Amino acid sequence: MAIYEYFCPTCREKFEERKPMSQVSTATVCKAGHKAERTISMFATAGGSSSAFDGLDMDMGGGGGCCGGGGGCACSAGMN
Repeated sequence: MAIYEYFCPTCREKFEERKPMSQVSTATVCKAGHKAERTISMFATAGGSSSAFDGLDMDMGGGGGCCGGGGGCACSAGMN
């Protein structure tokens, strides 16, 4: 079961509905019976940061490639 957020444009109300993921595309109505629209959840933006990446250690080292330049995988095998 997942919790989905909806908005009723007629009542101008937001509400949550708990339903199986397999039923996400079925029509949902508000308490008054109006057709509601599914909204995008903003849970990831809750908090004091201006970015979802604020406070994370984003130093990836000094290289590129799929291994981050550390040579920790076989991507560069046979290239020497």
